[in-house]
Amino acid sequence: MEIEKVERINISFIIPVYNRPKEVEELLESMVQQTEHGFEVVIVEDGSSVSCEAICEKYQNQLNLSYFFKNNSGPGLSRNYGSERASGDYLIFLDSDCILPPDYFKIVSRALSENYIDAFGGPDNAHADFSILQKAINYSMTSFLTTGGIRGVNEKLEKFHPRSFNMGYSKDVFQKSKGFSPMRFGEDIDMSIRIIACGFKTRLIKEAFVYHKRRTSFKQFFKQVFNSGIARINLYKRHPQSLKIVHAAPALFTIGCIALVFLSIFCSVLFLIPIGIHVILLLIDSSIKNKSLLIGSVSVITSYIQLFGYGTGFITAVWKRLILNKKEFAAYTETFYD
Repeated sequence: MEIEKVERINISFIIPVYNRPKEVEELLESMVQQTEHGFEVVIVEDGSSVSCEAICEKYQNQLNLSYFFKNNSGPGLSRNYGSERASGDYLIFLDSDCILPPDYFKIVSRALSENYIDAFGGPDNAHADFSILQKAINYSMTSFLTTGGIRGVNEKLEKFHPRSFNMGYSKDVFQKSKGFSPMRFGEDIDMSIRIIACGFKTRLIKEAFVYHKRRTSFKQFFKQVFNSGIARINLYKRHPQSLKIVHAAPALFTIGCIALVFLSIFCSVLFLIPIGIHVILLLIDSSIKNKSLLIGSVSVITSYIQLFGYGTGFITAVWKRLILNKKEFAAYTETFYD
């Protein structure tokens, strides 16, 4: 494979935010602590009622930072808004609830300089200081026992599709693809599909991970994964080739679990054994990986929220979009960031 080396790239971070001043402060502080600097930060306040403007002003003298306020339109269009105003020739998108490890910028800038790629993505992880729930959710979103371990860390399933919590692409990609679509959910996968369709190359930079705080309650986490299930069918309607068998796995799991519960009620309790085995595997695996039985126990709950939430969202979308032939939709649109 031919390796393309380029001169130092001017990088702009684009961060949409909605009612998360505390999280923005943590992210900006992690940017100040980077071992290398020379980047721009563009904060786009997406119609928040609780502004982070004062937080941004606090960091004006420590970072090359610009702050913009706009009416609420969702994260995708807010990323486009920031991209149009960024001065960098390479754009990196982060969620406002992320924290950067000290070497993040150094790793990305060197990776792009030594082996340039049009678009990249990186994985996410749980910080040691995160809450028990946040660590459990992180496990549920990355474990082989829940998502098959394909989310954000595996390139083998198909051409790599960067996710917008940790995603970058060139200004050329932005101009030719016209940026993110108005989709409220799945807009990052839609963007990745269109990047590849335009002939650009994508790559996973495994070392360029971020600490991702994710949702902070069971209810908020359910909203997120339910909408992700809906988004997968919305994406299928836009890009039929994007749907893989693995994407239907949580829906099949949900149907299977319901069937086993009914069979245990009307036939024999032995039908609950497969569920029991899965629960035990989740408990053991998460407890070992997180070195905590408590996190392992909470991970069982978050894993079933992840599987049932995504599964029911997927099934709902199949019914509404594929059977009833309704238009593109998403639940909880008024509380997208919550």
